[in-house]
Amino acid sequence: MPRLLSASRSLGGLLCLGLLVAPASAHEVEVSGDVGGTLHVEPHDNPQAGRTSQVWISLTRRGGEILPLAQCNCQLAVYSEPHTEASSPVIRPPLKAISTGQYQGIPGAEIVFPKQGEYELELSGTPKAGANFRPFELSFPVTVATGAATSAAKPATPSPSTNSNSSEGAEPQQAAQQSSPSTSQWRNPAIILVMILVIGLLWTGTRRLKR
Repeated sequence: MPRLLSASRSLGGLLCLGLLVAPASAHEVEVSGDVGGTLHVEPHDNPQAGRTSQVWISLTRRGGEILPLAQCNCQLAVYSEPHTEASSPVIRPPLKAISTGQYQGIPGAEIVFPKQGEYELELSGTPKAGANFRPFELSFPVTVATGAATSAAKPATPSPSTNSNSSEGAEPQQAAQQSSPSTSQWRNPAIILVMILVIGLLWTGTRRLKR
């Protein structure tokens, strides 16, 4: 009986430790200089490839003061892992100020990860005029799960309605081309008739002058 109680207590302790560690690993705090940041990813800190993920970083200065985007020249870069200092980011999403809970105006962005795998998000910042903090660079690892596959857009194939429209457009052209010979056939007799009338008028005028 004592052994059973001891085992149950050990199991309970492991479960409590797991509950404490899981959120800490999902929302790990990174510190650079006198600025700290915590990354949040929606939905549920489980981004999926090919789908839009809402990302924001709750920035705080030493002492717990919130650092809003309005005071920071911040830039966010997304790298595919593994990467080196010479690697180019796969995405440079634009940042915008968002508010969530007690954090007002913190930097956030919408990111579409191109494929599953490991990524690193790097947020760098320098103080704007009037702000007082040291330049910082924070790095956050992100694991992206399988999601909607992203592929290059395929060339559009003509739809039946497009073909029917083109055929309908061709028929009037063909009809116009077919009608053009008949029109030209009527032009020659009309010209001849006008010439006959002009000659007749001239001849009548000359006869009257002779009289």
